[in-house]
Amino acid sequence: MSKLLTAAFAFALALLGALPAQAQSLLTPSPFAEVVDEVRIGLHAHDVSYILFPPPWEYKLNQIEDVSFDVLFKSPDIEAFRWIGSPRPDLGVTINTDGQDSLLHLALTWQLPIFDTPLYLEGAFGGAVHNGYLTGSPDDTRHANFGCRLNFYERYGVGAHVSDNVTATLTYEHTSNNGWCEKNQGLSNVGLRLGWKF
Repeated sequence: MSKLLTAAFAFALALLGALPAQAQSLLTPSPFAEVVDEVRIGLHAHDVSYILFPPPWEYKLNQIEDVSFDVLFKSPDIEAFRWIGSPRPDLGVTINTDGQDSLLHLALTWQLPIFDTPLYLEGAFGGAVHNGYLTGSPDDTRHANFGCRLNFYERYGVGAHVSDNVTATLTYEHTSNNGWCEKNQGLSNVGLRLGWKF
C-alpha cells in the first residue's frame, strides 16, 4: 500500500507543478480566492511517536500510510486576529489507509518567513477528534488509550514557496489531551504537505 501511496503522491506533485499556468487562465479570478487561501494534500508516516517532540532518532518512519487534506482559509480582517498575528483558520483531515487512527482537526495556523527567502516556519494549534480507542483496544488495528475523543492538536513545520502558487511543507503533527483525561496516549505523524495558493 505504501508504494501505491508514494506513486500517487509523486503524481500529485507533478500535477501541482504543471497546474499553475493552466489554472490561472481557467480560474481568473478564482471563485475561492475571497475565502480560501490555500489547499494542501499530504503523505505521512503514521504514529512516529506517542509523545510531543520526541528525539528525531526515535521516530518510527516505517508506516507511510496516512493521507492528509487541508483547507487554510484567509485570516479574518478583524482586530482580534490581527492582534494575535493574523493566523489562518485551518480545517483538515488525516486519514490512515490501513484501518488505523484517523483524525479531523480545526486549528489556527501561523506562518513566519525566514528572512528574505522562500522558506518559512509554521505552527498550528487547535483541537482534533479521532477514531482511536479511549481506554484499551479490542484489536491491534487502532491506537489505545487516547482518553478523550476531543484532544489538543499541534502542528509544526518548515516549508518553502516553490512558486507563486505552490508550497511544500515538512510537518510534524501531534494530538493528545495534556493529561486532562485518565488516559493520554498521544499520536504523532510526520510527512510532507503540498499546497496550492489561490
